[in-house]
Amino acid sequence: MKTIHLKSTIIFILMSIGFLFSACQLGNDAKIQAPVAKIIPHEMTIHGHARIDNYYWLNQREDSAVIQYLTAENEYTNAMLKHTEVFQEKLYNELIGRVKQDDNSVPYFKNNYWYYTRFEEGKEYPIYCRKFKSLDSAEQIMLDVNKLAEGFAYYSAAGLSVSDDNKLLSFGEDTVSRRQYTLRFLNLETGQYLPDQIGNTTGNAVWAADNKTVFFSTKDESLRSDKIIKYRLGDQGKTIEVFNETDPTFSTFIYRTKTDKYLVIGSSSTLSNEYRILEANKPDGVFRMFQKREPNLEYSIDHFGDKFYVLTNLEAKNFRLMETPETKTERLNWKEVIAHREKVMLLGIELFNDFMVIEEQENGLTNIRIINNKTKEEHYIDFGEETYTASIDYNPDFATKLLRFGYSSLTTPSSTFDYDMESRAKNLMKQQEVLGGFSPENYEAKRLWATAKDGTKIPISLVYRKDINPNGNNPLLLYGYGSYGYSMEPYFSSTRLTLLDRGFVYAIAHIRGGQEMGRYWYEEGKMFNKMNTFTDFNACAEFLIAEKFTSPEHLFAMGGSAGGLLMGAIINLQPELYKGVIAAVPFVDVVTTMLDESIPLTTGEFDEWGNPKNKESYDYMLSYSPYDQVEAKNYPALLVTTGLHDSQVQYWEPAKWVAKLRATKTDKNLLLLKTNMDFGHGGASGRFERLKEIALEDAFIFDLMGIKE
Repeated sequence: MKTIHLKSTIIFILMSIGFLFSACQLGNDAKIQAPVAKIIPHEMTIHGHARIDNYYWLNQREDSAVIQYLTAENEYTNAMLKHTEVFQEKLYNELIGRVKQDDNSVPYFKNNYWYYTRFEEGKEYPIYCRKFKSLDSAEQIMLDVNKLAEGFAYYSAAGLSVSDDNKLLSFGEDTVSRRQYTLRFLNLETGQYLPDQIGNTTGNAVWAADNKTVFFSTKDESLRSDKIIKYRLGDQGKTIEVFNETDPTFSTFIYRTKTDKYLVIGSSSTLSNEYRILEANKPDGVFRMFQKREPNLEYSIDHFGDKFYVLTNLEAKNFRLMETPETKTERLNWKEVIAHREKVMLLGIELFNDFMVIEEQENGLTNIRIINNKTKEEHYIDFGEETYTASIDYNPDFATKLLRFGYSSLTTPSSTFDYDMESRAKNLMKQQEVLGGFSPENYEAKRLWATAKDGTKIPISLVYRKDINPNGNNPLLLYGYGSYGYSMEPYFSSTRLTLLDRGFVYAIAHIRGGQEMGRYWYEEGKMFNKMNTFTDFNACAEFLIAEKFTSPEHLFAMGGSAGGLLMGAIINLQPELYKGVIAAVPFVDVVTTMLDESIPLTTGEFDEWGNPKNKESYDYMLSYSPYDQVEAKNYPALLVTTGLHDSQVQYWEPAKWVAKLRATKTDKNLLLLKTNMDFGHGGASGRFERLKEIALEDAFIFDLMGIKE
């Protein structure tokens, strides 16, 4: 470890901004002071139970004391990792060195134009382009995000949508990283921006068929998408409210069907959906109800011919497919097309004139099933690997016999295929080019099974170099999420090679709370089953140790957002399993957040975590909430990251967690908080800027393992 030399020992006493410093040893002769947040007890009482939160004051985003505390934590993190700065720069250059900087997406054809995205060497942001009718035609740059991003620390362009007459482009613009987008409009014929701008949207505008009217959703104070608004270009900002979702547990959105015939307003909660439809050529008409919301009735819809297809959990835990006439859409008219199966989760469909494509999940892997509409003959695409991820890509053309799908595995870079559904021939259109001498033959991927506390088998995907010897001394990074029914797919990442090429094993724990093994997998990892998520992860860690892939002295864990909650819970339960942990934008103050309905995401997630206003839910959530369960004991080394403008997990959750850990834990292991003062939940917006964050995380892990190059 390189020693940091200070000209003198400086002791800061900053009572006015609410924190002091305590000493922490680094190297042989340098002392660096760790920020210690001021204690201001705040009592919260519910159900006759009182909790004292000593760091509640940190939720005041505009308070200069808070900003200075976060800044001091950043300075401390920078100082403690200063000896790795040269290594971080090397890692960053290594990460960039694998990226093909001048790159194009695979074009798709829609409404007389070929659309594609390209990147230029050295530039952070995409350039959105199109060509008229032929790929040999002259390129038209619709949006160069690099130019739009000039002067902004953060910039995101989202929801690009072209009008039916191909003349106008709408898109959302976020310069804060709060996911509150301003809608803008561009005349694609003149290259001039229209004066119309509308703030506080989700960033997606949907065009009506008149090429003048757009529909979009706006956000309330908690950043919930609550209203659908109609706007006619040229009306100088005068908008019309079309729909108001008054139930705070639901969010609303709008889209247009693949046939372009219908506009669809959706309302969605964790366990219920509702849709309204309107012909896109009648933008001033009234949306009509498709099927009223019912408790625990989930469904989604798409249109084809004179029917709607309905994917639903109606009497089907793993979902089934129904159809209904477009004029009779209530559920009493729904007729079954694909039946429910106990061991296969129906994820989605893609409709074509001659084929229906089904995306399914079985035994933790995604399958793509092709059905001939005329002959009813069906088959599955063969992917030929033990562990992989596959998904249906964008397919706007009904008449084609080609299905575009994406494919990746832990050893196969991201690939785009066009699959002839008739001849069953696969055509690789593009595979992510990984520079720097990458060869997939150097790596091995496996699917293994750990045993949970209750005997359930938990799948693990892992990858490592073939030349390593699993002898218990290998460093291993175990990644997990396990919430919202979101499945962690075993995909390829070029940034992961930085770990693998230094002898690491990389593993994904497909724990309950995700949906890898079907709907029941999700239900066994939520609400009053949430503890399964955490014990499953630790069971995977114990299995990997027992199988000699690693040891507690070499094992690292990582998760973000709800996966950050996972990180907090696992180290409260079994901290001795891990050498170090990275918790990215972690949701760790579960009870306090879920009691505050003004915070983004709270009201819509009562069916995920529970509502702590109910005593039974309160008691259960309190039993695993990482912030509430911090104890005076040894914890592994921790790197905690957050963003000041995070719209999903507010910055004060990780900040309070670190403050409490620093005051409570009994070890002297590294505890670092890195707050990005310019970004939010997703981190940096530029493709290279993100790599600096990864280089920092890697340097943290390597430093703990004594890896210096």
